[in-house]
Amino acid sequence: MHNKHLFKLTLSAVFLGMGLVLPFLTGQIEQIGNMLLPMHLPVLFCGLLCGAGYGNIVGFVLPLLRSLIFGMPVLYPNAVAMAFELGTYGLVVGLLYGLFQKKNIGTLYLSLIGAMIAGRAVWGIAQVILLGISDKSFPLSAFMAGAFTNAVPGIILQLVLIPAVMLALQKFRLVNKP
Repeated sequence: MHNKHLFKLTLSAVFLGMGLVLPFLTGQIEQIGNMLLPMHLPVLFCGLLCGAGYGNIVGFVLPLLRSLIFGMPVLYPNAVAMAFELGTYGLVVGLLYGLFQKKNIGTLYLSLIGAMIAGRAVWGIAQVILLGISDKSFPLSAFMAGAFTNAVPGIILQLVLIPAVMLALQKFRLVNKP
């Protein structure tokens, strides 16, 4: 039991590190990062492989830590809103995937899509609240662009890469069969 917790803790630290480094692949260009969503991948993997609690913590801490260390994303309101969004991704994907007794590609996709919808909804709510505090608005058009339109390449990347990696991990018996 103790070794399992230590393994998940270590793996979570690896995912946190990946989340700090992956955005450098987009060259720190915010528009490309907004399209490819490089911090989302390690958070989703963390939720799937380590569970909801670990995914939630890594997801919440990652954008705040990255903002404080590298200045990207901008702390307020972006990193704060992203903390709630990514925390929700890690939590929901871990909860949903953990609920399914039969772990297969269908349950993996249901878990991913459920997490993506919940995370984007939480991000929108956080933006409304955070910008409202600053006496700014967050129109529906900004939500749709940020949550869906601009994010389509990243969403496709997540829906292709995550199941492929999970299947490879299962093939080599590094994780339980989904």
